[in-house]
Amino acid sequence: MNFAKMVMVAAGLIVISAGSGVAQSADDVLGVWRHPDNGSHIKIAKCGGGVCATIVKVTDPSRTDTENPDPKLKTRPVQGITIMNGGTKTGPTTWKGKLYNTQDGKTYNGTLTVVDKTHLKLEGCVLGGLICQGPTWTRVE
Repeated sequence: MNFAKMVMVAAGLIVISAGSGVAQSADDVLGVWRHPDNGSHIKIAKCGGGVCATIVKVTDPSRTDTENPDPKLKTRPVQGITIMNGGTKTGPTTWKGKLYNTQDGKTYNGTLTVVDKTHLKLEGCVLGGLICQGPTWTRVE
């Protein structure tokens, strides 16, 4: 391969790699995301000075918030529940706030981290943040 061809190939590889390494930002959290375990869709939108996350679709529309500790809320539909309210930006790709888990009726300290344009990591934490875990959601187009 002559020198001119090598330069063209190298330039092409640089352009291809630059396109795949798109920088992420905390605002990439906005949109609708699919929970990998139960298929529900959660919409994350700006609210106040932060972000809120609301369940906008569930696989079983008759599902109610049966695990909620407040007896008055046990019969409300899961679809429409805000699971994060007033999340605050804590880094270039992260948001922190209180996360409500409809599966156990508990509220946790948690984070939303933008992994890339199509993946979002949600983690709920216990023991003052010593143990954190949660699923990676996929953007709904």
